[in-house]
Amino acid sequence: QGRLVESGGGLVQAGESLKLACKGPTVILSVFIGNAMAWYRQAPGKERELVAELIPGGTTNYENSVKGRFTISKDNVKRTMYLQMDSLKPEDTGVYYCTLGGQSWGQGIQVTVPS
Repeated sequence: QGRLVESGGGLVQAGESLKLACKGPTVILSVFIGNAMAWYRQAPGKERELVAELIPGGTTNYENSVKGRFTISKDNVKRTMYLQMDSLKPEDTGVYYCTLGGQSWGQGIQVTVPS
């Protein structure tokens, strides 16, 4: 399904925002449109967990702790999915991974929100 490249992570203070991007420059458009997309995160010492997903047709699902603060979206022309993260909290700290169809994965990008 092609490689995925993430960007946009970093260190921010609590209450601030970050926008992660996940670009699939080699992904075929029909594959990009036809597959579910998701962002996962893995906090230190914890299992990887689903943060947000976008299903073909437009349905979105969010992990309870991020509802109302995070927004998943995509731009088909740019072959890019996004995760807008607002009102960040220390518990949002972790490595964030994007996935397309659960088969292609990004390399992971660090988000740190100090307590």
